[in-house]
Amino acid sequence: MPYKRVLCLTAGLALLAATPAAAQSIDYGSLQELFGEAVTTSATGSPQRSTEAPVDMTIISAADIKRSGATDIPTILSRTAGVDILPFAAGAAEISVRGYDQARSPRMLVLVNGRQVYLDHFGYTDWHTLPVALEEIRQIELVRGPNSALFGFNAVSGVVNIITYNPKFDQANSASVQAGGLGYASASLVQTVAMGPGVSGRLSISADKQDEWSNSNPAILATQLSNPWATRAAADVVAEIAPRTDLRIETSWSNSGQTEMLSSYSYVAHRVKTGSVKATLDADTAYGSLQAQAYINQLDSLAAPLHYKNTIWVAKLQDLLKIGTAHTVRLALEYRDNKVNTTPVVGGEVGYTVLAPSAMWNWQASQKLALTAAVRLDSLKLSRTGTFPAGVKVTNNAAWDKSIDKVSANLGAVVAMTDVDTLRLTAARGVQAPTLVELGSRQVLPTTAPPKGVATLGNPNLQPALVTSYEIAYERELPQIRARVGLKAFAQTTEDVKSGVSKLQIDIPATATTYPAITYLNIGKSRMKGFELQASGKLGQGFRWSADTTYVDIEDKPIAGYNPITRLAAFGETSPKYRSNLSLGWTNTRWTVDTYVHAVSKFNSYTATQTLEPVAGYTSVAARVGYQTASGLTLAVSGQNLLDDGQFQAKSTGLAAQRRILFSVSRSW
Repeated sequence: MPYKRVLCLTAGLALLAATPAAAQSIDYGSLQELFGEAVTTSATGSPQRSTEAPVDMTIISAADIKRSGATDIPTILSRTAGVDILPFAAGAAEISVRGYDQARSPRMLVLVNGRQVYLDHFGYTDWHTLPVALEEIRQIELVRGPNSALFGFNAVSGVVNIITYNPKFDQANSASVQAGGLGYASASLVQTVAMGPGVSGRLSISADKQDEWSNSNPAILATQLSNPWATRAAADVVAEIAPRTDLRIETSWSNSGQTEMLSSYSYVAHRVKTGSVKATLDADTAYGSLQAQAYINQLDSLAAPLHYKNTIWVAKLQDLLKIGTAHTVRLALEYRDNKVNTTPVVGGEVGYTVLAPSAMWNWQASQKLALTAAVRLDSLKLSRTGTFPAGVKVTNNAAWDKSIDKVSANLGAVVAMTDVDTLRLTAARGVQAPTLVELGSRQVLPTTAPPKGVATLGNPNLQPALVTSYEIAYERELPQIRARVGLKAFAQTTEDVKSGVSKLQIDIPATATTYPAITYLNIGKSRMKGFELQASGKLGQGFRWSADTTYVDIEDKPIAGYNPITRLAAFGETSPKYRSNLSLGWTNTRWTVDTYVHAVSKFNSYTATQTLEPVAGYTSVAARVGYQTASGLTLAVSGQNLLDDGQFQAKSTGLAAQRRILFSVSRSW
């Protein structure tokens, strides 16, 4: 049984422990100064440049975020190689990596300081409601490909790891206001304070509002749209409770409203409230660097008539240790409890618990070769309680008494062929678990008596999708021209692809007393292959540039009887072949100027009737000019979608991205 094998491996590695590893309470600022660039510790626990990590990672620094002129994280990510963005509305965007674009994309794991912030009930990220101010982010790590064994639950397309400033090490203080076109206005305040001997904290508050993009489709009603707004607050306190032992308490809250694109490709006015509390205890001991972490996420999501209330508890124990000088081992055990109500027909609750042991081994075999292996078992136990509505075929909670055991794994080799040439080989297997909505939280019934009408229901028999990926990457430094170039080739296979709910195919036949029903199904395989070219560098005094292009080719291979188009899983049709970026910037002691070009080739998008419509390829341009005064104020003007005041970037009808000019005043201290 996989569970027993993973436990044996975990126990065996624990017996090898000899000395502690580096502390988990990381001073990223000191490491960045030492390395001369942003560094990561999230892949292996040891400080590494992104080019040395055993995963395909890009680090977006705080300076990059400030220069971007962007008002949200999806815009920042969309300027990174391989990232796809679907901006459905002014406050609603979806992010995917190397294709597999869809509304409410469930394939990305998004973390803030190790806490998941994607919404478990639907398995997607509502970027507009994330309770983090851009000014308190130290760096964003984008990891491409399935990395469940290294980063955690559901990381099958990629990971976005948002790391905020640590109040123990960083004085992150700022205030900013911004206003401009389309009724945009925002303000934020970040303040770090010493709260006593060995105790430091940071508070952040932010708010923004804007007008919704103009609507050119009369079929989209005004009641489906909402002008985006959000308020957010977060607190972060670190206390040194004993020598080499830290306790970090983080709490956050957000309340937002916006237009949202449902997974059925219909617009809806959406209100989201989130709250979280997380406690992390780090201690360097003779048995390694130990970490105990627990958090709770609460969600109140209303997109009438659907009203979800989701609570998730997560607890994790981890030990990071050194074996000699060449071996680093990370052992972990994670537990999660996840529950959500049934809606819009109430009376039931669907949930699951997950127990997940994992192990990672990093071996610095020589100065030229580093090897990493990681394995994780997710043992999921599904359950349901409560009543059933009249007219559904399954009315026994025992149908949800199921267990799912799946293993994910990551293998990586980083070869320093010369002082300027690096080769990275990776292989990975990730697990995309079904969401609670897919498993039965969604209960939409017609108003007619059965068997007339069609019900929409979850499926307790839905299986996880398994994603296997292989990648080879070559990077070369060109010190003579202060540049770096890279070439990557990759291939990926998804088994047991999960479909959406199709309005065009009945999945559960009617009986004399029950409705016919549509639901979520596993419909076959999908294969993806592609390549990526990247280059970046510096020119003259203060100039910087970067360019990239990514090509993917996706082939959907459904089971007989299922059409990927009607099942909302036509990824080969809905993913562009190419996505490319070009940026050019210049900085001196006072001025900063940056320009960004983002180009996407043609693709198809779903309509509300679940048919495909073509979306023309497009190019968008953004820019920012900033000036820092002698008193420390930064004055900036930035523009988005400068080429077109109505550019269709996600669909060919309805809401189109509009041109916007923004003015901002900020100060850091």
